Amino acid sequence: MTSAPVQDDAVTTPLKGIRRTAARRMVAAWEAPVFHLAVEADMGAALTVKGRIPGATVTDAILAACARALGEHPALNAHYGDEAVTTFGSVNLGMAVDTGAGLVVPVITDAGSLDMLGIAAARRDLATRAREGRLSMADVSGGTFTVSNLGMMGIDYFDAILNVPQVAILAVGATRQECAGDDDGAVSWRQRARLTLTCDHRAVDGATGARFLTSIREHLEAV
Repeated sequence: MTSAPVQDDAVTTPLKGIRRTAARRMVAAWEAPVFHLAVEADMGAALTVKGRIPGATVTDAILAACARALGEHPALNAHYGDEAVTTFGSVNLGMAVDTGAGLVVPVITDAGSLDMLGIAAARRDLATRAREGRLSMADVSGGTFTVSNLGMMGIDYFDAILNVPQVAILAVGATRQECAGDDDGAVSWRQRARLTLTCDHRAVDGATGARFLTSIREHLEAV
């Protein structure tokens, strides 16, 4: 077997700091026995957030729904390590942010105590500093749950990799207009998105994950 030729214009960039830590965590994540759950959510209410709350976006509606659901289902607001599960009283929401230097996950601390306006302000601050390369290790530490939203990039659905030691992560796909039927048989066009939850089976069972994901959808549709 011959090795690939070395190109003269190849560039090798060693991983440093936050990206190096993230790469190591990804290796650990692949060792976890995970399962995936998915639901379709009506995004009609979430799409009106921008007009109702200054500076807020659909992402903020999703983060707020997750914060509320985690307060109701603390088993998902947890870490797994050393054959033990640690649950937390405070919800520290990680949010995946695309930057010129790659993906980073800053954390909105104590998101459960914030209203939509507060979540929006925290999200803007962290996203801005992430893209400017001004995050500290404190900004990316202590997360208890993570949200990854690729809908704005046109991705319909995907399975997110655990952000270990967290026991679950939510993947959000693009909002699409779909024809849906009501319980009474009426048909209408609705804005819908797919939510996919990845869970660490060592810490979360299927029924617990299902109840949590259903709760996220309910809060999102009533935001």
